Amino acid sequence: MAPPQPQRRAASSSSSSSGGSKSGTPKARLEPRPSSSVVLLSPTNEVLLLHRVQSSSTFASAHVFPGGNLDDFHDGDVPAVGDPARHRDGPAYRLGAVRECFEETGILLAKKDGALIELPPAQRDEMRKKVHANEVNFVEWVRSLGGEPDTAGLVPFTRWITPVGGPPKRFTTQMYVYMLPISRTKVPSEMFIPTADGGVEHTAAQFAPATTWLERARQGSIIVFPPQYFLLHMLSRFLTGGTASLEEGPLHFTAQRKKLRAFLRRVPTADTEKGRAHPTAAIAWADKVMCPHHFKITTPDGRVVLGLDKPGPELEREEDRGGDWERVMLVKFGTGGAREVEVRLREDVLKAAAEEEEGQQRSRL
Repeated sequence: MAPPQPQRRAASSSSSSSGGSKSGTPKARLEPRPSSSVVLLSPTNEVLLLHRVQSSSTFASAHVFPGGNLDDFHDGDVPAVGDPARHRDGPAYRLGAVRECFEETGILLAKKDGALIELPPAQRDEMRKKVHANEVNFVEWVRSLGGEPDTAGLVPFTRWITPVGGPPKRFTTQMYVYMLPISRTKVPSEMFIPTADGGVEHTAAQFAPATTWLERARQGSIIVFPPQYFLLHMLSRFLTGGTASLEEGPLHFTAQRKKLRAFLRRVPTADTEKGRAHPTAAIAWADKVMCPHHFKITTPDGRVVLGLDKPGPELEREEDRGGDWERVMLVKFGTGGAREVEVRLREDVLKAAAEEEEGQQRSRL
């Protein structure tokens, strides 16, 4: 299972060793690094994804949300291993999300006098590089403009923890939704070489409807890993596209956002009877923690089934932490990444698996 987001830098307070020795001593569990990510919505409720290059260190060739590791130089005190705040929404996670969004896309989520700050392209690109290189402190620079990072505008929308025993790196990634003002018009639909690293990790960034990204993934024209696919799937229930009427546009997109905000606040979070009866239904989307785990079944077409209800080994003793019991994900992992990803109801998948097993048993009689 791949980590939820591409990561670039490790905060000094979040590094850890995987342990182990040549004498055969079992390896210690690798501690997940704190990181954050932004699901950025355009004024017309399209979603921004970055395209990773084929030679990228993580998520090669995949489409991802802006995000990366927390950095104590920019983001303040990063919660240490063992601190309960390490796996909860907090100031460092919010600052990291705003900073990474600026570094990777050039979109500055900072306000001055109640409005987002807009920079001349030359100043914007210069500061992206300087922040990325740790030549200037991000918050101090924003304040020198008379502004403040808009951390309050971030809406928490799940946390994802990389499973143990999978990739060589693990992350505890706080996901947020940020809605650019509907009145804002100066947002390009596509940006080339968006990152401050000159395109080492990403080649382009593009806004598109959530349904478009999902369809491209289903067709196999892009790679979208399970965490991103799941969030796009959930957003697509509310961000259902535009309108042909220019006059109705602002009201149309505002209504979509209102429904999305209500969904993110709603408890119970499940729709089915069994889903509502499960303890995870009482956990709001802002606080859900997903650590995907394999069911001991595969679909007839060879896809593995991933459960999303468990929060991972770091939080397994905390009764109020958990993910989504009602849904599972189907995915086929290979050398090219995650393919044929799909979100399904848990009960439907398990029922189909039981019927398949029953049919196989009858055929053997």
